[in-house]
Amino acid sequence: MSDATSGCTESRRAVTEAEIEALVHGICFKTGPPRTLGVEVEWLVHAPHTPHLPVSFERLEAAYAALRGVPLRSALTVEPGGQLELSSPPAGSLTECVGTVSADLDAVRAVLAEDGLRLVGLGHDPRHPPRRFLRERRYEAMERCLDRTGPAGRHMMCASASVQVSLDAGHEEPGPLGYGRRWWLAHQLGPVLVAAFANSPLAGGRPTGWLSTRQLRWAQIGPARAGAPPLDGDPRAAWTRHVLDAPVMCVRDDEGPWQVPERLTFREWVRSRKPRPPTRDDLAYHLTTLFPPVRPRGHLELRMIDAQPGDDGWIVPLAVTAALFDDPGAAETAYRAVKPLAERARPYPAPHNALWREAARSGLADPELRDAAVACFTTALEALPRLGATPEVTAAVAAFRDRYVLRGRCPADDLLDSLRGTGLPGAGCHPAGPGPAAHRRKDIGT
Repeated sequence: MSDATSGCTESRRAVTEAEIEALVHGICFKTGPPRTLGVEVEWLVHAPHTPHLPVSFERLEAAYAALRGVPLRSALTVEPGGQLELSSPPAGSLTECVGTVSADLDAVRAVLAEDGLRLVGLGHDPRHPPRRFLRERRYEAMERCLDRTGPAGRHMMCASASVQVSLDAGHEEPGPLGYGRRWWLAHQLGPVLVAAFANSPLAGGRPTGWLSTRQLRWAQIGPARAGAPPLDGDPRAAWTRHVLDAPVMCVRDDEGPWQVPERLTFREWVRSRKPRPPTRDDLAYHLTTLFPPVRPRGHLELRMIDAQPGDDGWIVPLAVTAALFDDPGAAETAYRAVKPLAERARPYPAPHNALWREAARSGLADPELRDAAVACFTTALEALPRLGATPEVTAAVAAFRDRYVLRGRCPADDLLDSLRGTGLPGAGCHPAGPGPAAHRRKDIGT
């Protein structure tokens, strides 16, 4: 029997709870010196000359067919609502990561421009209701499952976009770069990143009362699927329990529609072995149906950042996050900056506690979140030259800090200022200047 055949057979063999624990430990937390970096950038696709109209599926399909022939180093995928995602290969440095993705985005934009389309950096579609573009059985099952908790799932699938930063899990040993500290820091820094980069205050052409409507929708899916495990124990053990006790989204079948069981956890599936015994393939698939703010995938995937305005806005959250995790001095400063926020993150896990909700609702108008963000951006700016960042990247981070963080603002505030002054701006359009920090909440509801 060949190695390939043996591996296929093994992946389809029924698994036990003990095997699952060992697999999750090995698959999700691979430790070693932090050396690689990655980013996934998601984009809405709009027609700037007719922003009030959604792009037809036929037009999207034609544009995406043209993109399939473009040579890229990043992986190009289409999200359920027709959003585009570029996933970088693992990079040995921030400069390498930025260079690769920037070149690939230039190529993608050139193809889309031929059909009058553009990539738009917003965390949530400001005008159009969610529409599902992809018809695969995976998304049919996902939609049926998420519909049970309300409309938020469809918004998450089809109307949202983000910047997801991927970092090595860290050292096995404790310390600023140890995996336990990095796991804790990722969750405690999460609300600061939500607040600083909030960029989705609109839905249906109107303010929602939240600066990150995208983060609100993810939280509304519920803690079983979109929540984090408790942070008061070993990360590997906590994540393994979370995986086993999370509900199964679907039971796949080679033929016919997939089953969507109700209230069946993966642990219960393993024990009951019904409707069929789960396999290693099923476990691997189950891991992809959990949407916590920090997902361990052999590395740490930070999933809480809204898509950013402008062609290069995604570089700032990538650079700031990389600096705060991979420079030991910046990591220690960030740890001290967010530690006072930890009490507000109890008793519920992220993102379903008061701190995360306030970050999504009010952004850096919250004084404690603003103070933490100022400290984190300042130490990141000091660390970036040590990580070999280019002057252009460092300047972009400094400009963002000055325009938003020091003033207690975020990109969502520009959209709201523009809405109050001139009506809903064109898709993806942010005003050139930051504008006054006028008290934004008084006229947009709560």
